[in-house]
Amino acid sequence: MAPNDSAGTNGTAPQGTRGTVAGRRKAVRYIVPVAVAGVAAATIGLVPALASSGDPDLPEITAQELIEKIAASDTQQLSGTVKISADLGLPSIGGLAGSFIPDGAGDKGASGADPQAKLTELTSGTHTVRVAADGPDRQRISILDKASEYSLIHNGDQVWAYDSGSNAVYHAKEKAPAGTKRGGQQLPDGVPTTPKAFAEQALKAADGTTSVTVDGTARVAGRDAYRLVVKPEQSGSTIGSVTVAVDARTGVPLKFTLRPSSGGKAVVDAGFTAVDFGKPDASSFSFTPPKGAEVTEADGAGDRGKAREAEKAAGGPGALKGVNMIGKGWNTIAEIKAPGGTGIPSKASGDGVPAEAQQFLDSIGDKVTGKFGSGTVFKTRLVNMLMTDDGRVYVGAVTKDALVKAADHAG
Repeated sequence: MAPNDSAGTNGTAPQGTRGTVAGRRKAVRYIVPVAVAGVAAATIGLVPALASSGDPDLPEITAQELIEKIAASDTQQLSGTVKISADLGLPSIGGLAGSFIPDGAGDKGASGADPQAKLTELTSGTHTVRVAADGPDRQRISILDKASEYSLIHNGDQVWAYDSGSNAVYHAKEKAPAGTKRGGQQLPDGVPTTPKAFAEQALKAADGTTSVTVDGTARVAGRDAYRLVVKPEQSGSTIGSVTVAVDARTGVPLKFTLRPSSGGKAVVDAGFTAVDFGKPDASSFSFTPPKGAEVTEADGAGDRGKAREAEKAAGGPGALKGVNMIGKGWNTIAEIKAPGGTGIPSKASGDGVPAEAQQFLDSIGDKVTGKFGSGTVFKTRLVNMLMTDDGRVYVGAVTKDALVKAADHAG
């Protein structure tokens, strides 16, 4: 067993909100708070491998040495199976699912295989995923369902996605900026798909707000691993701890578990059930659209992106401005001025809010008051958001009281 040893580091919770083209100012008043689920998406990931009997006896290692081992890992090739589980404590979103899709992926005419839309499915429930990687230019992610499979393949300058359930294909050609190496931007950002991606987010900086210790060893996917435990030292965070099982030989994170400060089951439990560090078969990264499949080229999405940029310039719903970061470390809160300077709708507002949207907002929202005035806090087990009645948004992996305090001090 490795003894406890600590080192300082820090992680900050991701944040973000978005509007939609339709509905403009009225739509933003309920879409912004609903997007709290999307905010949490960047922190969700893959479920743990089943624990095996007996913890391995490994050489002692300090927390700093283990962090350095993760950073120094140069594994370029692997394949394996992971399980994905996420429990944000949100009610069923039903017909609101399209509101969580980032970057307009849910616009009319978008492919049913659009990666930005499909990968958001990993933000809730339990999923089985197969992954393969062969250097920076070739990766494959396949989400397995009972009756269908969704695959996202990156091979050189080609990105293909295929949804067998709808027989829909999405195709994009990666355009690397002049003077840069290909592979710098492979698969879409937003939802991490390996434990290493989660670990890198949790170990980004060091500013004395975090306790990091080595807490023994474990067996994950048949491999010996050290357990790195990361805990916020600040009060007010919704994050209780992050545990990363690090492969003792390669330094690759094999398992990632995020537990909330409120207790109960993990919000995120991420890890390999099987892993192989050999070179994957080249056929894993080949794809030809099946006969009869509907193929959507990425140019259409690019046109929608241009429209959204024009809308932002015109001050439309996509024009979130004035982002200000409050606090530090795990307690960082993003202050955002919502477009139009309006808060959330009410049943009496006459804004024509869909019934399912209003029901969803009512189920996750708490009315609050303070020096800032009044507003509503929208809650998950990880990320919380306060939207004031005058249109300011405060979001972070912090408690309701921390959001109210931030709004009071911001004036």
